[in-house]
Amino acid sequence: MSDSIAASPAASSGDYSADPASDQPVVIRSAADITQLVNRGAAKISDARIVIAIALGGVFLDAYDLGALAFGMKDITRQFGLTPSGAGFVASAITFGAIVGALFGGYLTDKIGRYRVFMADMFFFVIAALACAFAPNEWVLGGSRFVMGLGVGIDLPVAMAFLAEFSKLQGRGNKASRVAMWCPTWYAAISVSYLLVLLLYAVLPATHTDWLGRLILGFGAVPAILIIAIRHRYMNESPVWAANQGDLQSAAAILRKSYNINAVVADDADKTPQVKVRKAAWRNYGTLLQGIYLRRTVLATVTAVASSFAYNAVAFGLPVILSSFLQQSMISTILFSLGLNLCFAFVGGLIAVRYVSKFGAWKMTYAGYACQLVAMIGLAVVGRPADGGEAAISIAMLALFLFGQGFGPGSHTMTFASLSYPTSLRGMGVGFNQTLMRASSTLSLFLFPVLSAALGTGVFWVIALAPLAGLIVLTAVRWEPSGYDVDAEDFQQEIKPGAAV
Repeated sequence: MSDSIAASPAASSGDYSADPASDQPVVIRSAADITQLVNRGAAKISDARIVIAIALGGVFLDAYDLGALAFGMKDITRQFGLTPSGAGFVASAITFGAIVGALFGGYLTDKIGRYRVFMADMFFFVIAALACAFAPNEWVLGGSRFVMGLGVGIDLPVAMAFLAEFSKLQGRGNKASRVAMWCPTWYAAISVSYLLVLLLYAVLPATHTDWLGRLILGFGAVPAILIIAIRHRYMNESPVWAANQGDLQSAAAILRKSYNINAVVADDADKTPQVKVRKAAWRNYGTLLQGIYLRRTVLATVTAVASSFAYNAVAFGLPVILSSFLQQSMISTILFSLGLNLCFAFVGGLIAVRYVSKFGAWKMTYAGYACQLVAMIGLAVVGRPADGGEAAISIAMLALFLFGQGFGPGSHTMTFASLSYPTSLRGMGVGFNQTLMRASSTLSLFLFPVLSAALGTGVFWVIALAPLAGLIVLTAVRWEPSGYDVDAEDFQQEIKPGAAV
């Protein structure tokens, strides 16, 4: 079996009777029937939107924290007298926690189910955000951000599993499009953090501006509490996961409650030979590096690591770049950062959601990395702007980088991670991807203050290596997950002969 740049035809995962859109009962005989129902887009649009919004709550908080810390870092550094290494420790603590969280979160997502993990991980955000706001020293602050990282790492695998397992296979609003929604959500959260910084900066007395960092970090507890309440009210287990555990009755009940599908389990379902689906186990991490999954894992991992390294360096350093390199005031820095994220990164993310079903994740990721490579080379060549013309070029290069991130790797590295593996491996697949990606984030956030101090604008040559690596691995592995029925791989004998995987 070979990798293919073109999406393969959807493999049939099973068969069922009656149209899910009608009032007639939909008869379920196997786990494959549940998968096929979801892949055909049986859920109502309103239900899908609710699940998408709820699933993306953790993504919102993760991005909010990054944006908040980017502006609060100067105050925190001054308050605690941090060295560049100390600042790197505080900044990277959350990603180090996410490494641990993703490793265990991926396993737990496949082992005990999507819903249980989803309901538990938000508590990490609440506790950690409040602890950050009242931290007496850098060690408590770093430890609190590590705990927040645990929540982030646990949340991403289960969130991506929900998005993939609640969406149809092909057309607008397909699985790849739903997963890509994480990207504009990220940039929306970054923009919210910038707006909050702008508001606090405007209302805080001049004698209390040192509160800015603590307030914006602590405010993260508010949306976390709201997300817990909303998830408890509206969320349910993934019917695809429940069916794969052999519990067809529970899967049918979820379809009736959350999907408004009149699903009933056939009386003879227990007598129907069932395909044995891979069960969750730690050894499944090894499966990701074997057979048909090896090339996909290499592609998903390298693109994610490259994207994370470059984006975290630029996003975290954006206020520093604008205020130091371009000699902007605090207000101008906030407004420029907000404008660049909304006009380029956020818009790029929306373009990814809209057009991935047409162009595919591979082509859009390749084009995005090409834009980023040009942008980093441009910033390195210009260096520290000497006049208004060079400053305009530098801002344009930052805009190009963020736009390429939005429609390219920022959106679709998660598409590769989520849709390269079937339901039985998806949690651990995303968890493995996030573990290595967060390691890259940790390295990036730790090194950026150090390298910036040592190299100045020469740091952009280092960052340029990341999109270059992404382009190389995409050229070597031409795998397109959008529109491909990867869940059918849990029912191998039902995959159509000749399907490219």
